[in-house]
Amino acid sequence: MKFILFANTDWYLYNFRLSTALQLRSMGMEVVMVSPPGDFGERFQRHGIRWRPLPMERSSLNPWREAGTLARLVGVLREERPDLLHSFTLKCAVYGALAARAAGVPAVVNAVTGLGYVFSSDRAKARMLRPLVSLLMRGALGGEHSRVILQNPDDAQAFADARLAPPHNIRLIRGSGVDLSRFLLRDADGDVRHPLRVLLAARLLREKGVREYAAAAAQLRAKGRDVRFLLAGMPDPGNPHSVPAAEVEAWHAQGTLEWLGHVEDMPALLRSVDVMALPSYYREGVPKSLIEAGACGIALVTTNLPGCREVVSRDGEDGLHVEPRSADSLARVIARLDDDRDLLRRLGERARARALSDFDEKVVIRKTCEVYGELVPLQLQGAMAG
Repeated sequence: MKFILFANTDWYLYNFRLSTALQLRSMGMEVVMVSPPGDFGERFQRHGIRWRPLPMERSSLNPWREAGTLARLVGVLREERPDLLHSFTLKCAVYGALAARAAGVPAVVNAVTGLGYVFSSDRAKARMLRPLVSLLMRGALGGEHSRVILQNPDDAQAFADARLAPPHNIRLIRGSGVDLSRFLLRDADGDVRHPLRVLLAARLLREKGVREYAAAAAQLRAKGRDVRFLLAGMPDPGNPHSVPAAEVEAWHAQGTLEWLGHVEDMPALLRSVDVMALPSYYREGVPKSLIEAGACGIALVTTNLPGCREVVSRDGEDGLHVEPRSADSLARVIARLDDDRDLLRRLGERARARALSDFDEKVVIRKTCEVYGELVPLQLQGAMAG
């Protein structure tokens, strides 16, 4: 049996879905990764997994270019003849479902990790696109032999309310999970370490709150606070809301924060910090950076918005909430943790407990395989029993 996993970047497939692919392969399945070309595609070969590049521009609205992308995807599916296609992100879900129908793929799973720009933004362009995207989703995601995986209840309710997919096709799996054997509890010295070390790890997009993070760092520095602000991640040239590299380099040069760029060894970095901040103000799926940090026993700071509140559900208990788009609110919360190391320690302990109970990668992969089993039951159940 053959599975294809399709996403809009090879980076996403490698960092978020490699474990699922390896589990499928251990069950005797053939797995093929499909994405636009990038720096991570060739790495799949090290794990014995085949990768096929598919040229695709994530932000393109050119109808001829998009028709070409869809045609190439249909061609790949006809060549590979998979038993199941699993597509990730909104655009890939729509294109994948349409292409699978044209190529005769018998089963389709669509994972939408947050509703993203088109449904969360009030900008004219997003409002203009929303009816068209909604129409495409209704046509693409409603097949009898398909399922839609969402990561948080808010998105599940939004999908149902907007009739974007039939309710009986929707499944809720919270996040992509983390490997708890890699993200271990750090040394218990967070209550005495000085200066406080704060990290934001994400794609450098405006909606992730990157500029608010830099502004909060500048505020606390101006007040004489000895707090180190670290920023891990790279600009995303394929996203129109990416923060320019020159702007981030200026923050680094001015000493506002320390820009680390892409970090390969996240467990090692997390063992060296005290707080993970993600002041995101758009609809996340379930942010993996918060889960990874929580697994290491690090205090979490984020907004009370869809996706983020799946990890920090109660302010003051399993993390702290900040106001969206507010550098002042973020600065106040970071200062509070700098002053109260007992609170810092307690929040880290509760974040670790939450990660262990709710976000273990093994649980997520098992639930994902159960969704596959709804569509290809005989073959998959036999493999799982083996």
